[in-house]
Amino acid sequence: MTDVKLRRDAARNRARLLEAGREVFAQQGLDATLNDVAHHAGVGVGTAYRRFANKEDLIDAIRVQQDNELEAILNESLAMDDPWNALVLYLEKSIALHVRDRGMTELLTGRRVRPEMHDRSRNRLAPLVNRVAERARDAGAMRADATGTDLIFIQIACISISTVVQGSPDIEERSDSRDLYRRYLRVMLNGLSPQHGDTAPLRVQALMTEQLHDLLRSETSLPYD
Repeated sequence: MTDVKLRRDAARNRARLLEAGREVFAQQGLDATLNDVAHHAGVGVGTAYRRFANKEDLIDAIRVQQDNELEAILNESLAMDDPWNALVLYLEKSIALHVRDRGMTELLTGRRVRPEMHDRSRNRLAPLVNRVAERARDAGAMRADATGTDLIFIQIACISISTVVQGSPDIEERSDSRDLYRRYLRVMLNGLSPQHGDTAPLRVQALMTEQLHDLLRSETSLPYD
């Protein structure tokens, strides 16, 4: 019975640390320490290090949770009948998820994530992102020279806009400044749509999936602490 209780306590503490880690990293970014997370979770530092050997392990566990959420959004999109609405839903929901979470933003751009974890996420999510793009392109809803990697760069662009706005003083007389990225998401969506945008050939080719992966993965050498 004691062993069962210890296992339950361990599982409960791990769950508390995961939840606290997401909240702390969302607010402070990945420069926050495992000690910060332990304090926020209301557990001792020793307990934190028994559940996670280091901050790297905690970040990896959080990344798995985030990948689960992104995969759910992608599957929801792929289940929709209209390929264009599916693409819009994917971008809107995935960007909103990142905008709320500073730590998740740093992970998306390949920073502060172990290369093997970045590879696993890519192998899991990239085929689904490409499928969202392919469906829209095949249906004629998205310009013929747009690709799945373009969708990732649209995400990065909108998240960067949000980061700039959130890192600055409040814009006078603007209560909607945190949503400013949505304006530019619509501009970019119009550029993707043959019905709304200029369909003249793009002057620079899109990156291939592997090229984008290598580009983002190159940032993974940054230290955690």
